[in-house]
Amino acid sequence: MAQIEQQGSITVATYMDEVAATYYAQGQVFGKEGDFVTAPEISQIFGELVGLWCVTAWQALGQPRHFNLVECGPGRGTLMTDVLRTVWDVAPEFARAASLHLIERSPSLREQQRQNLAPYEIDWHDNLSSLPAGQVIIFGNEFLDALPISQFVKTPAGWCERLVTCDTSGLKFDVSPLPDTAIDDTFDDAPDGSILERSEAVENVTSELAVLCTARPGVALLIDYGHTITDVGDTLQAVKKHAFHPVLDTPGEADLTAHVDFAAVGQVARSQGASVHGPVEQGQWLNRLGARVRETQLADGKSAADAALIRSGIRRLIDPDKMGRMFKVIAIGPTGSPPLSGFTADVDL
Repeated sequence: MAQIEQQGSITVATYMDEVAATYYAQGQVFGKEGDFVTAPEISQIFGELVGLWCVTAWQALGQPRHFNLVECGPGRGTLMTDVLRTVWDVAPEFARAASLHLIERSPSLREQQRQNLAPYEIDWHDNLSSLPAGQVIIFGNEFLDALPISQFVKTPAGWCERLVTCDTSGLKFDVSPLPDTAIDDTFDDAPDGSILERSEAVENVTSELAVLCTARPGVALLIDYGHTITDVGDTLQAVKKHAFHPVLDTPGEADLTAHVDFAAVGQVARSQGASVHGPVEQGQWLNRLGARVRETQLADGKSAADAALIRSGIRRLIDPDKMGRMFKVIAIGPTGSPPLSGFTADVDL
């Protein structure tokens, strides 16, 4: 990368940020023809249940007559399309009360979203800070995993930040010569060579969401892959054409992500006074919201081939050995808010 050649080593977080800007500018990255497929592309049931969840959240907020419905990282607009189709069908009063907003920095993705959501009036934002006043219902699927992380390597001197540099053979990882004094001693027993990950970007976004949810008030729903206990481990990964790809090869041509630390997300949200619901496994959450009932409804009257396609899609989302366990769901709500739909066994739609 030109920046490394001109300025020297950069942090992993800077590398991820630079790669993302190039990668998402190229346009077609989602779906079978792209590099990866997200839950809304796998089954319409996913977006339908997110939409129904938003309606129950709106009811819990007192059914405000005007509010902002916000999606973070909307991809091609598939999830928002399914959400809006559902809410207009089951709760038109919710749909009429909603002002639609998308958090998206990529001009090429904004254009795809504009085309796919053409029937609706939508405002775009680079970040949460420019949302207009009013209560909020916010959702994001595979949004946090794409935010930059910092990595630290355990050395005899302490936790030193991992860097990206280059030589005549190309890009490679390096380590800062001095330890980072901001890293506490929680994992000092980890063996040398261990990787510790932190994400200032995820913490900042979570803090913003928590402030919005407590002050407006509002709720935020985040769905992503990750872990519920903070620990050491290298989760930085790249995917190209639906297969894992070397992280430092062909930067800007592969999707670069890291697993979400849901324990850290919850801790940051609570530090702002917000209520945190979950995390729970995606499969468990979808089942509590009626995924299997909706699967039966959709498959009824279909050909054997179409019914099998419907069933395989929802099972990919809920089965533990597929996406059901790796993906987690967490919600942020106002201070002291009661459990939201899907987060306890006895709370359902």
